Amino acid sequence: MTRYTVPNADPYLLPMAGLLAAIGVTEIYRLGPNDAFKQGLWIVIALVLFAVTLVALRHDYRVLESYKYLFGIGAILLLLLPAVPGIGTTVNGARLWVHVGAFRFQPGELAKIFLIVFLAGYLREKREMLAQFRPKDVGPLLVIWGGAMLVLVETNDLGSALLFFGIFLAMLYIATDRLLYVGAGAVLFVVGAAGVYQVVGHVRERVTIWLHPFSDHPVYCALTGGKALRQDCASYQLVKSLYSIAHGSFGGTGLGKGTFVNAEGHSIIPFINTDFIYSALAQELGLVGVSALLLVYMLFVARGFRIALMATDGFSKLLAAGLTFGFALQTFIIVGGIVRLIPLTGITLPFVSYGGSSVVANFVLLAGLLLVSNRANTERL
Repeated sequence: MTRYTVPNADPYLLPMAGLLAAIGVTEIYRLGPNDAFKQGLWIVIALVLFAVTLVALRHDYRVLESYKYLFGIGAILLLLLPAVPGIGTTVNGARLWVHVGAFRFQPGELAKIFLIVFLAGYLREKREMLAQFRPKDVGPLLVIWGGAMLVLVETNDLGSALLFFGIFLAMLYIATDRLLYVGAGAVLFVVGAAGVYQVVGHVRERVTIWLHPFSDHPVYCALTGGKALRQDCASYQLVKSLYSIAHGSFGGTGLGKGTFVNAEGHSIIPFINTDFIYSALAQELGLVGVSALLLVYMLFVARGFRIALMATDGFSKLLAAGLTFGFALQTFIIVGGIVRLIPLTGITLPFVSYGGSSVVANFVLLAGLLLVSNRANTERL
C-alpha cells in the first residue's frame, strides 16, 4: 500500500512503528493473552485506517488546510465528550474515556491530531501577524491556555492538558520563531496549573504522590477511608512500578521471566499493560533493553523532524513538526511520570501500550508523516 500511495516517503518510519507495535503486543501477550488478542484486532483496524488515510489524501493532503476550523471544532467536541453524562467514564481518577455499550475509547487521542491539523492551518495563515507580538495577537494564546485549563478541570488529568498546550507552544514557536511566546505560555501554564492544584483534589494528590511517594507514618487513604502508609495506598501503583524497574537492573530478568503477580495470582502493578507497560519492559529487558526502546523512539522523532525540515510549504512544515512533537511529548510525559521525573499521568506509551484508541491515532499520525515525506521527497527528485 505504501509503495502505491507514498512511494517516495521516508523508508524508516513504518518499520520502526511496526517494531514498537510488535514489542507492545509481545509484552501484552506475556501479561495477558486475552488482551493481546484484542490489541491485535485494534492494530488491524489501525492499519485499515492507516491505508484509508493514505489513499484518501495521496493526491494532495494540503486540502485539509481548507477545513482547519472544522478540525478545530472537532477537537473541542472530542475533548468535551468524556464530560457528557451517560457516556463519559472515569478511570483511575481521570475522566478521559467514552463508554458506549461494549465499546470504549479515548477521544483525546484523535483530538490531538485534529488540533495539530487546525494549528498547522491557522498558524500558517497568521504567523506573520503573530510574529509581531502585538497585544491583540496574544488572544489565541490565552484562548488555548484557557482550553488547556478547562481540559485539566474537566478530566482531572494534568498530562492531557500539558500535552495539548505543549503542542500548541511548540507549533507557535516554529511558526513565529519567538521564544517570548514559549516563555509567556510556560508561565501561564504553571500559574494555571497551580490554581487548579488548589481546587482539584485529584491533581493535588498526583503532585503529592510525585513529590512524596513514601510516608513514615499513616496518612488518610481515600480508597479505604482510613489511614495507611502512602506507599500502601495512593502511591501504591507508582512505588511498585519503581520496584519493578529496579528489579530489572542492567540486563533484565529476561523476556517472560518478570514477576508481575503475587502468590495469590493478583497483579502487583494495577493497569500494568496500559499505564505501566514501560515498567514491565524495564524489568524484563533491563536498562539496556529499555534504552534501546527509547532509542527507537528518538530515531522516529529525528526522522519526523527531518521531514518537517524538508517540507517546502508552511502548512506541511507545521503539520509534520506538530505530529512529531506531539508523539515525542507524549512519550516523554508517560516515561517521565513512571520514573518520577514529572507527576504521573494516564497517557499511553505510543504503539506499545494496550489501548485501541491510542494505536489507531498513532497509525493515523504515521500516515500524516508519510504523506508529508512523500511530497517533500518527490519535489526534490
